[in-house]
Amino acid sequence: MNSHVLGFPRVGSQRELKRGVEKFWKGQLSEKELVLIAEELKEKHWAMQSRLDMVATGDFSFYDQMLDTIAMLGAVPPRFEWDGKEIGLDTYFKMARGDASKNIPAMEMTKWFDSNYHYIVPEFTQGMTFKQSTSEQIETVRHAKACGYIPKPVLIGPITFLMLGKEFDGCNRWNYLDAIIDVYVNVLRELTEETEWIQIDEPVLCLDLPEEAKKAFSKAYNKLSKAVSGSHLLLATYFGELADNLDLTMSLPFDALHVDLVRGGNELKSVINSLPVGRLLSLGVVDGRNIWKNNLKATLELIKPAVDELGEDKLMIASSCSLLHSPVDLEFETELPLELRDWMAFAVQKCEELAVLRDAVNGCDVSSRLTANADSMAAREKSSLRVNLDVRAAAAGITPQMMQRESPFEKRIEEQKAWLKLPVFPTTTIGSFPQTTEIRKTRLDFKKGNIDKAQYEEAMQQEIRHVVDEQDKLGLDVYVHGEPERNDMVEYFGQQMNGFCFTKNGWVQSYGSRCVKPPIIYGDVSRPEAMTVDWIKYAQENSSKPMKGMLTGPVTILCWSFERDDLSREDICRQIALAIREEVLDLEAAGIKIIQIDEAALREGMPLRASQRDEYLQWAVDCFRITSSGVGDDTQIHSHMCYSEFNTIAKWIAKMDADVISIEASRSGMDLLQAFKDFEYPNDIGPGVYDIHSPRVPSEEEIYELLKKAVKVIKPARLWVNPDCGLKTRDWPETRASLVNMVAAAKKLRQEFS
Repeated sequence: MNSHVLGFPRVGSQRELKRGVEKFWKGQLSEKELVLIAEELKEKHWAMQSRLDMVATGDFSFYDQMLDTIAMLGAVPPRFEWDGKEIGLDTYFKMARGDASKNIPAMEMTKWFDSNYHYIVPEFTQGMTFKQSTSEQIETVRHAKACGYIPKPVLIGPITFLMLGKEFDGCNRWNYLDAIIDVYVNVLRELTEETEWIQIDEPVLCLDLPEEAKKAFSKAYNKLSKAVSGSHLLLATYFGELADNLDLTMSLPFDALHVDLVRGGNELKSVINSLPVGRLLSLGVVDGRNIWKNNLKATLELIKPAVDELGEDKLMIASSCSLLHSPVDLEFETELPLELRDWMAFAVQKCEELAVLRDAVNGCDVSSRLTANADSMAAREKSSLRVNLDVRAAAAGITPQMMQRESPFEKRIEEQKAWLKLPVFPTTTIGSFPQTTEIRKTRLDFKKGNIDKAQYEEAMQQEIRHVVDEQDKLGLDVYVHGEPERNDMVEYFGQQMNGFCFTKNGWVQSYGSRCVKPPIIYGDVSRPEAMTVDWIKYAQENSSKPMKGMLTGPVTILCWSFERDDLSREDICRQIALAIREEVLDLEAAGIKIIQIDEAALREGMPLRASQRDEYLQWAVDCFRITSSGVGDDTQIHSHMCYSEFNTIAKWIAKMDADVISIEASRSGMDLLQAFKDFEYPNDIGPGVYDIHSPRVPSEEEIYELLKKAVKVIKPARLWVNPDCGLKTRDWPETRASLVNMVAAAKKLRQEFS
């Protein structure tokens, strides 16, 4: 039995890629120097996979693998004025980030299935042509071979690429299937000359497929399988079960099929029984999306039916999905408590787990490794760190009344308007303002003990005063304190709650150069004391304008953490909801009468299959309402959601009963608002009017036109004006310029409705 992973983290254990890319963007690094960093990282990552039988290639990316596929196919939107030659980093990064010098917006970005990773969305327009426009795949395979490794190139499959794209101007994406397949055929023919296995990822096989996609699969793979003649095609599915797509999948001409047994283990028997004779099966048993050590004994029991039925020579052992979603190496986590550290495995350790499982199936003596693993599993099971009986009792005592506001929205909003006295189209921001080098250095100095608590608090208060002053100059209507004290919108809260632990270098890519260090939920969650009240209260004392208290919601904290695997997601979320509820009530008691509870991850946490979604959405909405429903009618509850397709969940967003929601909408040109028009969303809404993930400054006219589109969907009395998301990652000059234009556009629109 051979072993492999579906992909490896690309950012580097010390975020080397992030630092290199950002220096390149700033002109501090040449393209040649950036490419050298990438080549060195690839070699390091192949070495980390060296215990396996193949190393993944083609999984590395300067920004995003979907963007790499766009480049490979030459599917560059016309606005980027591509010259048609091989795509270089200049065009590549313009597609991801926009072109500020020419005021050209970036391509849309959204979540990769139900993960916290973001991908660049392909655009399908009338008259598109496709041709192979990069040579990265073949060059990387040759590089790996020169280093002495057996490469297994990884490509995002053509049907997944088509399904995850977006159509414009009445275009039908499926009309481009043949042209796209022709490019894939050229690429595969090149790779076939150099490698034995080629992995093509089609995770959409775990979704509810439209008929067009089902037909496209058969047509596409009949051509692709012929292109890899002389090599072998590994069709990779992940993130769920094949379910009703099982027969379709088994009808395709692959040499091996990869299935995710972490999320689809109950389907193994059906997969074995359906697998065509002579095909290989890749068993995804090591979790690519979490950090807990694999229970090797349980895994060997899980795969035993496959070994008995098919034989080890017809099996591969693998990660459930790409290890992109995992930190690189646990060895750097010297500050984690030893007891907790012993429960974990990062990407490097997951590769070792796969090697041990392979060796065990192949008859090698790994008894000492299996015994050590079993001892670790038993120690975790018995640990007192996992359970807090008071927390369990509080969660069990949640009542329906705790999820219900005193009065309906129509009554609440009148009380809120009476004291807020806001103009039509009120302006605000989502929460954070730019976090400068000085802010980050001050936090780090405090953490290292270079400055005392008083010095740290004075520095943060000075920044809060600065942010308040900036908002005064801009003429915003509802203020925020800017969040200078927060390193991350989830980590900040997790650090102040029981049941969480934190890594020093557990970085995971979120999008592009943006990396996050997810908290790890290892035990029952509770809040020992107030987490935000003093900072927000101080900000309110420095302004007569209403100040929003800024919190992260329970679903988002759950989704953006590495969650424990010994308790249901619903139970974990209810514990977090109770902790955030306490914070909401403390803010209200401190005089903060606008409180934003961000649920950016509500959509991404949703199951991929429609039949499973209502159950999740019910408890997710319940958890939000647990946090928000204890306040009085005159306290205004906001929530923010980003990078989501809302058409399927608009009714559930309404059930959250937030007084105001804000959503990402600018990259879609306000198209996302159609879901709220179709559903007739009843409460106030602030569609984002400019993209904060691009350095481009939108013009006043551009924002005004977006607002005009929004007014056609949302009643003027219900419409707020705000950016797409927080401004933490932006610089002050572009932030000021963008917000000046945003406020001016809102004022211009007010004149028309006054």
